[in-house]
Amino acid sequence: MIDALFGSKTRVKLLHLFLNHPGQSFYVREITRLIDEQINSVRRELSNMLEVGVISSDTADNKLYYQVNQRYDYYLALRAIFADEPINSTNELRQAQPVVNEQYAKLIKEMSGLRLAIVAGILVKGSISSVDIMLVGSPTPAKVKAVIELIEKGEGRDINYTVLPYEDFYYRLSVRDRFITEILNTKHTVIVDTDGILKEQ
Repeated sequence: MIDALFGSKTRVKLLHLFLNHPGQSFYVREITRLIDEQINSVRRELSNMLEVGVISSDTADNKLYYQVNQRYDYYLALRAIFADEPINSTNELRQAQPVVNEQYAKLIKEMSGLRLAIVAGILVKGSISSVDIMLVGSPTPAKVKAVIELIEKGEGRDINYTVLPYEDFYYRLSVRDRFITEILNTKHTVIVDTDGILKEQ
């Protein structure tokens, strides 16, 4: 039944492989061994999946590697179907509500040394930012790592984040740096702004 729904047995096997190993890359011959399908069929389906955006590719050691695109719009929905491990329907299938998850906001607000925190990307519906969380100030690396890991666990995928010293952010903001303006010009939520710097803009 599921083969008919998704077009082919090879495609279903590929989706099962990729969605059970987010963050892991595979090359073609490795894939053919793992899913026990013919290489031509695998190449054809990989091409289709690349075109749709379900997977991405990269070259290393003269080999082309493929992995699931965790920023694909329907990643969580597909993972709910194909992942072997159970997922948290209230978090992972939430598909980033317009209001940021209160637990995430609380975790971020509790970080010491933080002067500004902006949430966007996959955590804010309608955002097209490639950055999901921007932290400005001097939070400890260990605390940042711990908070990001908790949010990634709740989302079921990798989070793109950046940490900037306050002076660096202030300068970039003043010269309308492209990196900063791209985040601010898309939908985002300000979690922390101790100095009211964004209110001045």
